[in-house]
Amino acid sequence: MTTRTVRDLSAADLAGRRALVRVDFNVPLDDSGNVGDDTRIAAALPTINLLLDGGASVVLLAHFGRPKGVPEAKYSLAPVATRLRELLKRPVTFLGETVGANALAATRALKPGETLLLENTRFLAGEEKNDNALSQQLAQLGDFYVNDAFGAAHRAHSSTAGVAHFCKPAVAGLLMEKELAYLGGALTNPARPFVAILGGSKISGKIDVVEALLPKVDHLLIGGAMACTFFRAMGFETGKSLVEPDRLDMAKALLARAGDKLVLPTDAMVAAGMDDAATAHVVARDAIPAGEAMFDIGPASIANYSAIVGSAKTVVWNGPMGVFEKPPFDAGTRAIANAMAAATDTGSTTIIGGGDSAAAVAEAGLESRLSHVSTGGGASLEFLEGKALPGVTALDTI
Repeated sequence: MTTRTVRDLSAADLAGRRALVRVDFNVPLDDSGNVGDDTRIAAALPTINLLLDGGASVVLLAHFGRPKGVPEAKYSLAPVATRLRELLKRPVTFLGETVGANALAATRALKPGETLLLENTRFLAGEEKNDNALSQQLAQLGDFYVNDAFGAAHRAHSSTAGVAHFCKPAVAGLLMEKELAYLGGALTNPARPFVAILGGSKISGKIDVVEALLPKVDHLLIGGAMACTFFRAMGFETGKSLVEPDRLDMAKALLARAGDKLVLPTDAMVAAGMDDAATAHVVARDAIPAGEAMFDIGPASIANYSAIVGSAKTVVWNGPMGVFEKPPFDAGTRAIANAMAAATDTGSTTIIGGGDSAAAVAEAGLESRLSHVSTGGGASLEFLEGKALPGVTALDTI
């Protein structure tokens, strides 16, 4: 069975009907209160335009920030509505309510081709509890439901999962479809060699991904501070590097089981502290000084990892190789981003699993040279772990 999408809806399904669309507009604001990064808003435009062009009216649901089930002015979606109007180049009405008589009346007053953005779903006490009564209230706001919020699909909330049981048909949007196609394709039928790259600070946050990917990949490259837990498990001095002592046995077991599939850095960029760039220097992985810490992979590791990526046909990357926000500890992350872009140029499928990796790729200006940059860090991780995503499983299948 495959998830039904907006492409499966007929012209009659769209014309004159209200499309209730869950989008992921959880975007950063700048110091002036304006949208600082509109990537997620732009990613939803193809679905919104398809529905509007088909004669539907569009009612948008989204969350923003972490209010505790009550309205907070700083978490209003009003600034998002302003940026959406600019990007969509069509009128967008914003209503500072989400459910109730006013919201329902506003949706029913919409004409074909019009768009309404409702207020933050997390202002509602029942949203994060996936409250059944709230899900039914939300369902009244549309004639059919579209989930295009992959970044929130791993949450079983009223607007992402519950509503799909009461508003039918319930289908995936174009962004959701693309996310599932790329990530699902990598897991089920990857062109080989299939390489996964995992970075970040803690092995504990990605152990399920490591376990899930090991049987499927040809190589699993490890970077970031999580490599130091493996180093300690190998008996190496790790100095002041971040290590998870309670994960050492797990790391030893993974090393024993993975064999040549698991690839660790052979050298490290170390320093007295992450703000002490002047003290940065390269050492072998078994020669990290007691008073220093690893903040990036070293040049030999960069060359090795880049070569492995260059020979791959499918690459999935989640997590930076070092403290990529602070030069000179950004070299490893930048090199991986460039190696993936070069691999894409020669026909490989390259997928960025959201989060810091996506931020690093955007900063390097390489997004357009990669096959797919996921909009959902947590959702992409859980998908790679093989977990069912509530926002996806609630949708119709064919």
